[in-house]
Amino acid sequence: MKTLMNALCTTALITGAALPAGAENLRMSWWGGETRHVATQAALTACGEKYGHQIAPEFTGFSGYLEKLTTQMAGSTEADIVQVNWPWLPLFSRDGTGFYDLQELDGVDLSSFAQTDLDSVTVAGHVQGIPMSTSGRVFFFNTTTLEAAGITPPTTWEEFFAAAKTLREKMGDDYQLFNAVAESAQLLVSLAVTQKTGKDLVDPETNRVAWSVEELAAGLEFYQRMVDSGAIASRKDEAAQGNVLLYEKQDWSQGRIAGSYEWDTTYFKFSDPLEDGQVLDSVPMIKFADAVTDGVYRKPSMLLSVSKNSDHPQAAAEILNCLVNEPEGIDALGITRGIPASSTALERLEAEDKIEPELMKAHQILMDADGPAVSPFNEHPELRGDFIDIMEEFSYGMIDAQDAAEAIIDSANNVLRSYD
Repeated sequence: MKTLMNALCTTALITGAALPAGAENLRMSWWGGETRHVATQAALTACGEKYGHQIAPEFTGFSGYLEKLTTQMAGSTEADIVQVNWPWLPLFSRDGTGFYDLQELDGVDLSSFAQTDLDSVTVAGHVQGIPMSTSGRVFFFNTTTLEAAGITPPTTWEEFFAAAKTLREKMGDDYQLFNAVAESAQLLVSLAVTQKTGKDLVDPETNRVAWSVEELAAGLEFYQRMVDSGAIASRKDEAAQGNVLLYEKQDWSQGRIAGSYEWDTTYFKFSDPLEDGQVLDSVPMIKFADAVTDGVYRKPSMLLSVSKNSDHPQAAAEILNCLVNEPEGIDALGITRGIPASSTALERLEAEDKIEPELMKAHQILMDADGPAVSPFNEHPELRGDFIDIMEEFSYGMIDAQDAAEAIIDSANNVLRSYD
């Protein structure tokens, strides 16, 4: 027996292969649709077989997942591997100890991830999860409509306003260069302020709003200029039309609305409804001439974390790494959680033509743009909801830009203060 063990050890040293770890029983929880559920279970089977572990799947739709996870985290009964929505990090890991620090677990190859991606999931120096994919906002334009009006996609905001005027002159007043309502309108205001100041909404050092009242007021006035110029519809006009989603509008499918600011991963959601002959394209960031940054809004769309209460964190780390960095997990998951943040996974899927070129182009534009790190507090439901509601009051002329900016900052700081 001793001779056999020595022979196995010698073989392992010669081949560079590690002896298989002891089999462990693990759990993994996530949300998603049917496609993601099937792919994830296949990935867990493949990775489990590779490392000798059994992983029990726990999956559901997005609705109710946060409530369930909150209850489990409170009772220390969460799964060993947990899918976490990026904006939930402040809720579950205020001080960076909500989950295992992946820097302290062997087997997780963090070198496959850009430092900016790791920074976005690091709290107080502790890496709290692996970003599954990176997503963000990019500009989409119906190039068929623009070409009919003799317009090229704008690269600066002054070109944008000139294009909006030309489009209406050439094609008629029922044509509109851009779409911006609710969250998209709020993110355009944030984009304008970030481009001018180089600052995200939230200062990571103070955990308070980084913008001054004057800076935010200027962003709101920029939005109002978009409305006044006819580049976008007013909030009142949108409400009168029933607040229909853009990709469900006939004006969009027929090319009378020529552009929007959307998530890079939603390209086909907006291109598929277009009538035959209409072409949608993603374009680089539109900027002010004096912008100090592109102001890109880029974030992890979700992350996988290892529970700090796991009895088998090392085994969980092996499965985690397999899912995002090893062929078994990469091939099974594909792009069911978006275009992978792992460079290893991205290169493999690109080499196998598993990513549509339209998605890849939009994603590359997103990744090439620069901007400050985006705080997960940007997507805190109360903070964002108040921002949008106060913008609506401003849009209806109930308050001016200065008062709106003060109200937004005060409301946001109240939310941030509760996390001190």
